[in-house]
Amino acid sequence: MAETDGGTTDARGEWQPAERPAPGPLWAWPPRPLETAKWIFSYPGYLWPVNAFFALVAILTWRYTQPELSRMAEFRIDWIVQNYLRNVVLLVLFAGVLHLWHYRFKGQGTKHKFNPKWLGGKNPTFLWGAQLRDNMFWSIASGCTVWTAYEAVMMWSYANGHLARVDWGTQPVYFAVLLALLLMWHMVHFYFGHRLLHWRPIYRSTHYLHHKNVNVSPWTGLAMHPIEHIVYFSTIAIFWVVPSHPIHTMFALQLAALGAAAGHSGFDKLVVKGKVILPGDFFHYLHHRYFECNYGGAVMPFDRWFGTFHDGSKVAHARMQKRWGDKRT
Repeated sequence: MAETDGGTTDARGEWQPAERPAPGPLWAWPPRPLETAKWIFSYPGYLWPVNAFFALVAILTWRYTQPELSRMAEFRIDWIVQNYLRNVVLLVLFAGVLHLWHYRFKGQGTKHKFNPKWLGGKNPTFLWGAQLRDNMFWSIASGCTVWTAYEAVMMWSYANGHLARVDWGTQPVYFAVLLALLLMWHMVHFYFGHRLLHWRPIYRSTHYLHHKNVNVSPWTGLAMHPIEHIVYFSTIAIFWVVPSHPIHTMFALQLAALGAAAGHSGFDKLVVKGKVILPGDFFHYLHHRYFECNYGGAVMPFDRWFGTFHDGSKVAHARMQKRWGDKRT
């Protein structure tokens, strides 16, 4: 193993971060309040950069690109198409910039790249024989459509008083706390939805499409079957129970859509001029590599609790292989 900046590279050029993924200190026992506070407010931590960045995007898109709520009291093609095109632009900008930096311009080469191989050429398992075109098609044609459909139903429901709505002017603390907790909720929803998608009948008919991508890239994030998109974006169902503002819905949907691009970048970190701009997701990369581990996110300890945790170490790998062996006996 060769030592590199913040990790190791093996003989095949595969990179592993020195710091293994682990659940946040919030779940430690006995409690560690100072460490938990640092994790929540420092960089990289719970609030920054993920929650804070996507919260800002949601607020700005609500303020400057969302039609008036009264206009959305009726389902009309004009405002629905407007929101669809806005969502496509957001995805193209976010996933596109990440892809251009990492894979077109190779801005940091293979530094911090989990799999040293670049996206392949012709591959008959993908639409049109190309991984990138396949991933972009499913992300835009299906992903943005389902994303927008959920958003349209929610905005219509807010506009017609079918959902309990809070006001961020009169209830700023509640508004901010709920916004901060939505990343946690996303991880809860993602874990259990993901386990469902790995149930063999559903995997073979639906989730297999996403797992054609072993060497992932930003456009892999939303490269899913339409049924999987319906499951994935149903995270916003919580707002039928929990009072919220339309910004919370937009944040939850954008976190799911754009966060998937960051989590599938294929790199442990985005580095520009020696400065780390955005962390990657080694934890989820291991899921794409081994399939039957790390169904959730590293923030939540579900995989530890249910015995499917893999942090890239030899010990964790041996434990996973033993679990596989136990299933076959």
